[in-house]
Amino acid sequence: MKKVLENIDINSIQCPNDVKKLSLKDCDALAAHLREEIIRITSLYGGHLSSNLGTVELTIALARVFDFPKDKLIFDVGHQSYAWKILTGRNLEYLNEKGKVSGFQKINEGPFDAYEAGHSGTAASAALAFLDARELKRENYEIIAVVGDGAIGNGLTLEALNDLGRRKSRVIIILNDNDMAISPSRGALSHSFRSISLNKGYLHLKAKCKTSLLARKKKGTFNHLKSFRDWVKNVLVGSNFFDDLGFLYLGPFDGHNIKEMENVFQKVKRVDTPVVIHIKTKKGKGYSLAELDEDGYWHGVTPFDPTSGKPKETHPDEISWSHVMGDMTEVFMEDKKNVLICPAMAKGSHLENCFRKYPERCFDPGIAEEHALTYAGALSLAGFHPIVSIYSTFLQRAYDELLHDCARMNASVTLLIDRAGLCGKNGDTHQGIYDPAFLMSIPHIIVTMPRSFDDALSLYEESLSSPHIIAIRYPHTLEKKENLKSLKVKKDIFSWKIEGEDDHSPIFMGIGPLGLALEKRLKEKKLPYRYLDFSLLYPFDEKAISSLLKANKIFLYDPYSTRNGFITHLEAHLLEKGYRGKIAGYAVNNEYIAHASLTDQLQDLGLDLETMEEKAIRFLKE
Repeated sequence: MKKVLENIDINSIQCPNDVKKLSLKDCDALAAHLREEIIRITSLYGGHLSSNLGTVELTIALARVFDFPKDKLIFDVGHQSYAWKILTGRNLEYLNEKGKVSGFQKINEGPFDAYEAGHSGTAASAALAFLDARELKRENYEIIAVVGDGAIGNGLTLEALNDLGRRKSRVIIILNDNDMAISPSRGALSHSFRSISLNKGYLHLKAKCKTSLLARKKKGTFNHLKSFRDWVKNVLVGSNFFDDLGFLYLGPFDGHNIKEMENVFQKVKRVDTPVVIHIKTKKGKGYSLAELDEDGYWHGVTPFDPTSGKPKETHPDEISWSHVMGDMTEVFMEDKKNVLICPAMAKGSHLENCFRKYPERCFDPGIAEEHALTYAGALSLAGFHPIVSIYSTFLQRAYDELLHDCARMNASVTLLIDRAGLCGKNGDTHQGIYDPAFLMSIPHIIVTMPRSFDDALSLYEESLSSPHIIAIRYPHTLEKKENLKSLKVKKDIFSWKIEGEDDHSPIFMGIGPLGLALEKRLKEKKLPYRYLDFSLLYPFDEKAISSLLKANKIFLYDPYSTRNGFITHLEAHLLEKGYRGKIAGYAVNNEYIAHASLTDQLQDLGLDLETMEEKAIRFLKE
């Protein structure tokens, strides 16, 4: 393998032991091959690019030092595991396509993924669980968690580190510090990493003592040297965050120097305490466009031309809902009472212009969704109107804060829920289908979903003067730009408007843009339905409910949430009111939906427009 590495198919590497056979020079060539493959794959299928390019050497060093799958490797979030997948024998061809390899760690893909996550901040907690399991079972293996500088300030991470630091057994936390989460990392902790251990006097002494400190095998000598080191460090630098929690802190090291990382990984195996190894990496390393990225454009990509960096799929006549809502936010931020809060996703929700134009009233608390919602509730009580922009999948993390710290005190908040509905290739960790079920369980929250841009504008404008929390859900799908040409505000946007005069004919209710699209199809077929024009999901329009009770059949279509959301709530309400007709309700199965294209997901669930049209016709004939 050493002689022909330049020409080898890296996908022929089946396990980390294959990497152990290589020389350091060969490992540098392997790193170059891995980067070429990651760029090629993401250019074809999309995926997480920059984060994976930044962890190539780290992954190689881990593979060479540790004994996988006996040892446990946990990537925080997991979107930096592409090199790991290749080195453990997984082919990334058709990445994130239906039935193919996932872009995150997945336990069901084989023995090398001990854990999986699509949300940040879980790695340290999971590492502690594996530590306790190891002790209880009296087993012997290493536990390594790779945590990014953006995730280290997450509340769950801090809780776990606080618990882990008091243990007396070895767990290795690798702090991957690249000054970026998706966009540049924010918060006091991320800034502190840039100054940790950079005192010149301390670094000079540390360079002379490092070998002695970790190479000595006698415990007494080690403890003596460690105590002396800590004393010197406290005099010259002062203790750092990790020292105070009880960790042995080492670093920063060059995260692109395989030999340097191998040396420190080997040496920490002799330490009987939790360890933090601080490495510095370059996000996007090896691809100049990604290296120069300052706003997160190359974090997650759609298919692109590797040479020019231009996207392969352009939609000049279409615009995403996220773009539209971002543009509306920029307009509404002209009112000085409005403040914008977006935890870590300003780029994804297209709010960069707002942050540039109104920096004093735009806040990014980082990967801290719980804090973001409590902060928003208190800002409302202090006389401002918070606009919270957050992905549906991340809103789940702030349920308690939304219920306890916002709704309970009747805060006035506009809640923009981006990526509502099926999410496609990001898979089961990112589906935006669960929020209606828990939002409808909280008092003082008005839950909505626009079907058109007119609806969205109307709901947004109403929300800014509402005394309650108004949640506006919207997908990340595309619509025709021409729909923006003559936007108009609808009156009585919270009313359900029924088209048709026959009180007993069937009623069709379709949620969101797909609901409107299916309604148009049924109208073209001239089916004898009455149609409900509505954006309000909860609470129900009781005046319209009276009309629904007279209908002999009701057809409900909600491709943006599980059955436990709008459909179950409405069915239960109608039955409580004594409804005697037939109800056909179609929504997403109450399960975890695997990665695939959005088209595949809708078809697999039987929620695509063609299938639903057939079901509606069949329902009428029953």
